[in-house]
Amino acid sequence: MDIFTTFAISSSAMKAQKIRLDTVSSNLANAETTATPEGGPYKKKSVYFQSKPMDFREHLDSALQSSAQGVEVTQILEDQDPPRQVYNPAHPDAGEDGYVAMPNVDVLKEMVDMMSATRSYQANVTTIQAAKRMAQKALEIGR
Repeated sequence: MDIFTTFAISSSAMKAQKIRLDTVSSNLANAETTATPEGGPYKKKSVYFQSKPMDFREHLDSALQSSAQGVEVTQILEDQDPPRQVYNPAHPDAGEDGYVAMPNVDVLKEMVDMMSATRSYQANVTTIQAAKRMAQKALEIGR
């Protein structure tokens, strides 16, 4: 595995974590949205990852040297859990019984997911920085 493979793997992970963080921020921003253009409350979205098949050159290198693979986002799905029912007869979206359908977003879970995405992103930045330092030190050997 050459140093550019390390960069490619870490950059694919950073790209996937950025999409995950974007999804978490969307969930947090809409945690109190009771009416959407599609109708009903906002539904939480979740990101799913899968190991990423590499292009031919990377795949050939991988087959010859190791089984290193990147990661990609395969899909972003809406959570199918039912909305929370909150009693608030004064709310404009309240039903005849006084209950309002609120989004199925758990703010605490979203915060934990956000911290996990941030840590994973930082770990991949650190990996790229370490690989870059290694390459710089290798170039200094020839001086």
